[in-house]
Amino acid sequence: MTQVSEQPSEYVEFWNDTLAEKFERFREILMNGLSYHSRVPLEKLDLTPGSRIVDVGCGWGDTAIHLAQRTGPQGFVLALDCVEQFLEKGRQEAEAAGLENIRFVAADVERYPFDPEFDLCFSRFGMMFFEHPVVAMRNIRTALRPGGRLMFIVWRDIEDNPWLGIPKQVVLDFLPPPGEDARTCGPGPFSMANPEVVTQQLEIAGFTDIAFERNDGPVTVGDSVENAMQFQLALGPAGEVFREAGELAERQRDSIEQALRDVLRPYLQGDAIVMGSSSWTITARNPE
Repeated sequence: MTQVSEQPSEYVEFWNDTLAEKFERFREILMNGLSYHSRVPLEKLDLTPGSRIVDVGCGWGDTAIHLAQRTGPQGFVLALDCVEQFLEKGRQEAEAAGLENIRFVAADVERYPFDPEFDLCFSRFGMMFFEHPVVAMRNIRTALRPGGRLMFIVWRDIEDNPWLGIPKQVVLDFLPPPGEDARTCGPGPFSMANPEVVTQQLEIAGFTDIAFERNDGPVTVGDSVENAMQFQLALGPAGEVFREAGELAERQRDSIEQALRDVLRPYLQGDAIVMGSSSWTITARNPE
């Protein structure tokens, strides 16, 4: 398999030139604080040792490493992400764990030239950012052998995710919503919240046996009120509003930061800010 040498899309460029540094800064929250939503589905996953797996949007590689350990030395995991900076961390972690059955590749999954050799495609919070979801789904299906499975995790509506919805509303009390020309990381974290829409996308891409399982649980979004406030202003819906408002936001930074501290403080449990969240675990199959 070889990489495609096409010019990266504007979304891939945005991930690398703007979001990567912010994600690195809050790696602990994004990888471990939100891990409930991958841990629960992966605990239920029936995985045959020796399986060949592709992890789409693998980030720092924690789920890819887990899958490599599960499938064993006779299996293999191809871990893909568009941010090389994330993948280097994954390579280091895999080497430290003594894993030789995993390969990390920087690639745009919409364009990656897969061979139809995988038993499972897994993705935690990666699918919802594709510029062209059906194109990506079709390409992922080319990676799966007949009967191969797809499992991916996406956020449900913002109303079901107060850890994102509440801070966004606070910031919107001070600033206007982003305009249509705002730079984004793709369709966004809630673009696959509607089961009817996602079912239709998967069917168009050729998948069958589509199912949705709701997963509600706690997420840790900071190890202090201050850390949680900074996280919200850097990433997610509140961060997008703040970023796109530019100088207007900076002029009101002190007031916005204090308002966020006030709304987050009631969620402090011991040494962590813990809030409610909700995701879909979506499964589908490549027809025989």
